[in-house]
Amino acid sequence: MEKTLTSGSVFKNLIYFSLPYLLSCFLQNFYGLCDLFITGQFNGADTISAVSNGSQIMHMITVIIVGLAMGTTVMISQAVGGKDRAKTSRSIGNSITLFMIVSIVITIVLLLCIDGVIKIMSIPKEAISQAKDYLTICFIGIPVITAYNIISCIFRGLGDSKSPMYFVAIACVINIVLDYIFIGVLEKGAAGAALATVLAQTASVFFALISILKKDTGIKLTKKDFTPDRQTLGNILKIGVPVSLQDGLIQVSFIIISIIANKRGMVISASVGIVEKIIGFLFLIPSAMLSSISAIAAQNIGAGFKDRARQTLKYGTFIAIGFGLLFAIICQFASEPILSLFSKENEVIIMGAQYLRSYVFDCALAGIHFCFSGFFCAYGKSLISFIHNIISIVVMRVPGAYLASKYFPDSLFEMGLAAPLGSLISAIICICFYIYLRRRDEI
Repeated sequence: MEKTLTSGSVFKNLIYFSLPYLLSCFLQNFYGLCDLFITGQFNGADTISAVSNGSQIMHMITVIIVGLAMGTTVMISQAVGGKDRAKTSRSIGNSITLFMIVSIVITIVLLLCIDGVIKIMSIPKEAISQAKDYLTICFIGIPVITAYNIISCIFRGLGDSKSPMYFVAIACVINIVLDYIFIGVLEKGAAGAALATVLAQTASVFFALISILKKDTGIKLTKKDFTPDRQTLGNILKIGVPVSLQDGLIQVSFIIISIIANKRGMVISASVGIVEKIIGFLFLIPSAMLSSISAIAAQNIGAGFKDRARQTLKYGTFIAIGFGLLFAIICQFASEPILSLFSKENEVIIMGAQYLRSYVFDCALAGIHFCFSGFFCAYGKSLISFIHNIISIVVMRVPGAYLASKYFPDSLFEMGLAAPLGSLISAIICICFYIYLRRRDEI
């Protein structure tokens, strides 16, 4: 199942690897949007707010786990590029052990702190009960969500981005069917959306395990590979922790923005919640480029081909920026029709359209620093990504959103500008680091 990405056209390798990953992300975000769409068809702003706030918390947890798993993908990719089977097996085994423990700890902690989480989020009182139901069910499903993402990261580290796409396709179909059953037929509201998501992810993991058993992966795991190895875990965490922290802090900044929106009332809460889901969907290409660049560049770095790694960064950045600008142009003319898919309330549509028109420019600017972050991770320099994101959050994202909400209380357009301006700061920092490291011949 191992696939080498160290020969042939760099551009073709990037496209062939990223397309299945992009489709995987598309399907995963699609059924997240379906949760919100179907919820909006059968329920009011209170349930929409509960699902959007709850799903945002779950998205934060997921990206933290996936960020930590970036260490797994890079370590496996470097081992595959260097043709080191023992290192590959050890990285896989130690990752499984690590994330099994992590998922259990996260589940217990969050279930004990669920009331505190809801209080911190400042969820409108009309939505609190449903939000708690949603989060309780999703928190219980964290081990399953973790299992799916780790299995996917292992496959991608081995150069196989297609298998995870098949797993998530199965989950997507099941989730949509269950959404209509739980939300529409049984009228379970936010709890129904959560049940559909967790059960769909469980089915996805089940089929992934069957696939692993049937495929000739070329990798043989022994009991020793699952025994924690200090150097292996250290390397995984050295790369994964900064990425996990940066992704987690970005999501924290989004949650702070949601809190600011929640305090402005139900309409603003629902509007911002819907747009956050849409933006998450539009961010599929930057996210696909980040993961693809990290995996492909890491294999080439492991094989000693630094030029190919840099070419991967170049092509990925052009692709991300191009699609980001396309999305930005489309949303200037189609924001209200897009919002109307998720809500029938006119005020929600109008306010959400304002927010989307400015926020959408983040897709192009974030595409730059996403690609550089993937490249830096491939070199084990994920601390750079952590640094530029912290600066962006502290300097612009959070204070910008707060000041906009204070000085422009009747509009969401200005509040939406905080994210793209924050990404602009990150992009500038990334370019400066790249120039510095190139001059030192470190990349």
